[in-house]
Parts: sequence; C-alpha cells; structure tokens
Amino acid sequence: MPAPTMTPEQRAAALEKARVVRAKRSEITNKLSMGLTTPAEVLDQVSDPVIGRMKVKAFVNALPGFGKVKTEKLMEELGIPAERRLQGLGSNQMQALKDALA
Repeated sequence: MPAPTMTPEQRAAALEKARVVRAKRSEITNKLSMGLTTPAEVLDQVSDPVIGRMKVKAFVNALPGFGKVKTEKLMEELGIPAERRLQGLGSNQMQALKDALA
C-alpha cells in the first residue's frame, strides 16, 4: 500500500510534529540519565503519548547504571519483549518494572 500523498504544507506539519516529539523524548531521557527525574515519575505519565510511545528498552537504557546488557537482562527477567513500548505494558509488567527500578 503506497504512502498517502500529502501537500507540502501537510508534509512540513508532520515533520515539525515528529521533530517536537523526538525533542521531548530526548529531554526525558536526558533528565533520567542525569538523575533529575525518577523512573517512577516518568512511568506515572504513561498516558502522555510522547512517553507512552517510548520503547521500554530505550527508557531503561537511559537510566544511570543500565547499559545494553543489563537492560536486556532486566527485560528478560520481567518477561518484557524487546520491542514493547511503555503504553503496551500490562499492569503486572508495569508494576514489576517499577519495583525493579525502585
């Protein structure tokens, strides 16, 4: 199925919207990595589309002390698939993630 045709104005608006979302996600990951915000604070805002669409792997990897290997090990222990997004976590998975990061 081909991509829908967009007017130049629609394309520019979509590109701007995507840029803003990427900037917000980057700000969140930077705050997490610097310790300015806690994982629980971010996880409580999963209803926000910018945070909800963030991949769990990217979220955990942004935390201090979590590299690629430790992130993958934690996700495997919690039974969270590698490509899962925060908004796609079930209530048990969300609680397990909060407990593991507390």
